[in-house]
Amino acid sequence: MHETLPIAIIGAGPVGLAAAAELLGRGLTPLVLEAGPHPAQAVRHWAHVRMFSPWAFNVSHAARALLERRGWDAPDPAAYPTGAELVSLHLDPLATALGPHLRLNARVVGVARQDHGRLRDDRRGDAPFILHVAGPDGVVEAFAARAVIDCSGTWSAPNPAGAHGMPAPGEADFADRIAAGIPDVLGADRAAHAGRTTLVVGAGHSAMNVVLDLATLADQAPGTRILWAFRRSLEAVNFGGGANDGLAARGALGARAEALIDSGAVEALAPFLVDRIAEAAGRLAVTGRQGAAPRTVVVDRIVTATGFRPAFDFLREIRLGLDPAVEATPALAPLIDPNLHSCGTVRPHGEAELRHPEADFWIAGMKAYGRAPTFLLATGHEQVRSIAAALAGDWAAAREVRLELPKTGVCSTTRAGAAAEACCTPTTPQGVCCAPKPEQSADAPTAGRWVAEKPRIKGTARSGGCG
Repeated sequence: MHETLPIAIIGAGPVGLAAAAELLGRGLTPLVLEAGPHPAQAVRHWAHVRMFSPWAFNVSHAARALLERRGWDAPDPAAYPTGAELVSLHLDPLATALGPHLRLNARVVGVARQDHGRLRDDRRGDAPFILHVAGPDGVVEAFAARAVIDCSGTWSAPNPAGAHGMPAPGEADFADRIAAGIPDVLGADRAAHAGRTTLVVGAGHSAMNVVLDLATLADQAPGTRILWAFRRSLEAVNFGGGANDGLAARGALGARAEALIDSGAVEALAPFLVDRIAEAAGRLAVTGRQGAAPRTVVVDRIVTATGFRPAFDFLREIRLGLDPAVEATPALAPLIDPNLHSCGTVRPHGEAELRHPEADFWIAGMKAYGRAPTFLLATGHEQVRSIAAALAGDWAAAREVRLELPKTGVCSTTRAGAAAEACCTPTTPQGVCCAPKPEQSADAPTAGRWVAEKPRIKGTARSGGCG
């Protein structure tokens, strides 16, 4: 009934732009709405970070086809891009190729069915979507769409340092001395950390990147001290699959970070749960519990590399189906829930696992994973390929799996177990090693970026279990 309306894509990040390329490739009309002044606005915040996935995993087939028709020279598929290179060599050209299908400075502030609030059933599926979009001047316009793909990501909602999932008392008061994700401690943020004490909170790839950069800084700037706080005992921290990781740079990242602790270059606080942050003569007194004992450490800066969470405020009138813990769809949650999933490798999935009760509405990319930490950019490409196929009525393609993900090499939750049971090798059947094991609990890292050679290493769109 509304076939002439565009398909709205919220967010012009790597997955949102790939979604638009998929739709165009199938003769459908996308409308990409990006809140920032540039495409891939979040990626620009981690431009200094090198990804641990090579170019071969970072460009979707549809995006490649669209760009090559315009004379694009593809980067070396074996090379590892930084965030800046991902933008300049791929995402900016892709955004240019999309032309009038992309609107910048267009923040989606509400999504609903036309004339249907969340409660109303009457012929709901026949009504088009209405998106309220605020421009840079705050003026709100309404756009109609036949379907919506939310690729807005989670960058704007980092998890706090506080132990309970809420910001610790005092955390908001000292936001000017607390950074989320992976600050550029070897570049723009160097002065804030050189010769000072930094507390890094988190256990995933983002935290590893920060710690590795700080260790490099400590070699250059005397007096630089690094504290690394884990919410678990050190024996339960998973540093990755090492040489068994299908992405060699990802495996090397964990091994190098673990070596810093073993050498004493970094002081590990494990387990350490942050309860309060207060002023201490111009510094920050971080009070928490180390095991059963209270402890206060005094630092100059805090980096919370504790992951990200999805924001749903602008979707209040959409009927969402969300797992109560992970905040992903109920079909996807068991595949990625770190409480159930004993191995970092997640099997590919598509529109069927991403469906919500609201017809023709999907969440894709990092936000599709809710609070889970295992997202790879190539996974997002497969998600939107499947969704675009479904929107085109090609259900065979929508249900087909066209992606083989590199295995993490980790099927255990303890440091000793990770070494002994790193069984996810290329020759190991997926179901043997990586089946959900409810009795085990995998560490829930962070989100941000990763590195490939020496300093920082990201992954593909989010750092965490798989990166």
